[in-house]
Amino acid sequence: MIASARAAVESLGSQVVLGRYEVAIERMYPTWKKRMAERVGGMEKLNAQLAGVAAQMQSNGMRLISFKPQGQPTVHEVSLGKKTTVVNGKEVKVDAFTKWLLIFPTATQFSLFKPNDPKPYVVETTGFQVAISEKGKNEWTFIDGSGLKVADLRSLFSNLPEDLKLPVIGGREIKSGAER
Repeated sequence: MIASARAAVESLGSQVVLGRYEVAIERMYPTWKKRMAERVGGMEKLNAQLAGVAAQMQSNGMRLISFKPQGQPTVHEVSLGKKTTVVNGKEVKVDAFTKWLLIFPTATQFSLFKPNDPKPYVVETTGFQVAISEKGKNEWTFIDGSGLKVADLRSLFSNLPEDLKLPVIGGREIKSGAER
């Protein structure tokens, strides 16, 4: 299950690096996608906003180089529901968590140009992706961690731990234009 989720995060990252930003909307966790669309005024506006990301990056001289999961995810069972099981020879419905939620730390590299510097420099950012799938299906959808708060996740999945910590989001320059 973890390997399947990691492969799905890697695939998502590969598509975005290739400039296929629409994949981020297509693979977004449906309930979160609906909330995001409501916040910006509808699905058309959300799609247009994401479509503008690539153009904005290019106009700012920014290019996505890589996007990869880093380290081990934290794993949670979420979405309490019912499942059928056999107890004393009879089928009964019991409470069970129906979804997996994995939080993957990620590293993303961008190349950028500084004003008055003809050579690009590289910035690495740390963030995370939340991968969600029905148990047993390995059909992953995602929530991007940028701007995500524990309260946002808990509003979707109330049984997450009280002490849930999200990966740190940050960035650092790793190679200046002068070094290239």
